[in-house]
Amino acid sequence: MTKIAAIQMVSTPEIEENIISARRLITEAAEQGAKLVLLPEYWPSIGQTDAEKLNQAEMPGSGPIQNFMSDIAKELGIWLIGGTLSLVAPEENKVLNTTLVYSPEGKSVARYDKIHLFSFASGKEAYNESAYICGGNDVVSFEAPFGRVGLTVCYDLRFPELFRAFGECALIVVPAAFTYTTGKVHWEILLRARAIENQCYILAAAQGGRHRTGRRTWGQTILIDPWGEVKAELLEGEGIILGEIDQTVLDTVREKLPALKHRRL
Repeated sequence: MTKIAAIQMVSTPEIEENIISARRLITEAAEQGAKLVLLPEYWPSIGQTDAEKLNQAEMPGSGPIQNFMSDIAKELGIWLIGGTLSLVAPEENKVLNTTLVYSPEGKSVARYDKIHLFSFASGKEAYNESAYICGGNDVVSFEAPFGRVGLTVCYDLRFPELFRAFGECALIVVPAAFTYTTGKVHWEILLRARAIENQCYILAAAQGGRHRTGRRTWGQTILIDPWGEVKAELLEGEGIILGEIDQTVLDTVREKLPALKHRRL
């Protein structure tokens, strides 16, 4: 069995503050035995508007956020899935919302640019990620010591065809900054559905609380097993959850209900 962890944050607009918080929480998870740690979406900064991401975007392969993630993965000897950060996009006046994965040697081994861009409008609450974010195109997974890990981000959760495109995974991760409005009715049920239908573990790291800007995110960082059972969760506020990837559980679920083999394409 492999111990894994997810971090919940209530990120501020200040990158330096969030790096300090992330360092403390990642270190705490590693000290409790986690070999893989997942950060939430937008962990380096949640500002007043998406336009602020243009000034914070780093070039791929260089910048203080990427340097921090590489250094702490190597220092602690862990797999680090870096939630998301803003990278410079090929399209003018837009950024990419990107997940980077670092090995225990501190090497960047996978990159996923969020494919599905969120929009929502209800009264005074409105979001439109496509105004400043350029969507990605590629389905991305990587091989960890315990099996394949699929990479998704937040709004991707609503598109089960993306989860199917990974093939058989031991784990699929969902770093997120779900809105409070949608999270309270949709978050857990969608995550449990993705775990059940793909017969794998789902690890979701969330933003969870009232941010300095006034925005409120849903939270509920959670680990769900292949049978759809919640193994660990943190409803709100900063903190970590820990759990285990158990190959015996994966094998047992797939043997007694071989749904993946019953698919007809």
